[in-house]
Amino acid sequence: MTFLLTNDDGIDAPGIQALYEALGRRGVWVAPTLQHSGCGHRVTTDEPITVEQRETDRYAVHGTPADCTRLGLMHFYPETEWVVAGINAGGNLGIDMYLSGTVAAVREAAILGKKAIAISHWINRPLTIDWAWATHWSAIVLDLLCQKPLPPQHFWNVNLPHLQASDPDPELVFCEPSRDPLLVEFKVEGNQFSYQGEYSQRPRQPGSDVDVCFGGNIAITQLRI
Repeated sequence: MTFLLTNDDGIDAPGIQALYEALGRRGVWVAPTLQHSGCGHRVTTDEPITVEQRETDRYAVHGTPADCTRLGLMHFYPETEWVVAGINAGGNLGIDMYLSGTVAAVREAAILGKKAIAISHWINRPLTIDWAWATHWSAIVLDLLCQKPLPPQHFWNVNLPHLQASDPDPELVFCEPSRDPLLVEFKVEGNQFSYQGEYSQRPRQPGSDVDVCFGGNIAITQLRI
């Protein structure tokens, strides 16, 4: 299989290296030069996009994750079979799909007729990500999903839980995305509004991807355009 790797944390982020390892060190990288977390499905159409070739199969794009998918599929690597985005440092659960640059990258791939998978790792602060663990479980998930049928204009969204060494191994759970809103709370000081919502305190509808991931298992949802 041929893979195109991207993310929204930037080409120098540890997550894309972990993803590369999970894929058996296969695939071309077309990833943003800078971090674009939370940029959603923004694309660049009114100015040139600068691209730096870092290595033979690695391109740093001065644009968004969706820009990276477009350039990767239409210019650098049209023979791609799968676009894989991640491993994102932070969850992309439920309605996060509308905010996430990681998910936007694979949504764009599905729009362009390619199969695609987004992988994210929830961060249960103050814990930090064990990238070796994330690589191991991402490899298992990718091996499974690349063998499963995927209808046109659909894509996979995967969220890894944040476990500690003493926790049992996670199960792979196919589930539905949460429809609950994120916490919308602000601290007001004069004319300044600072967001105060805590990700870990979001609603956990039983059986939803939020509930599965927060409960210590790997949440896998199939999304569509």
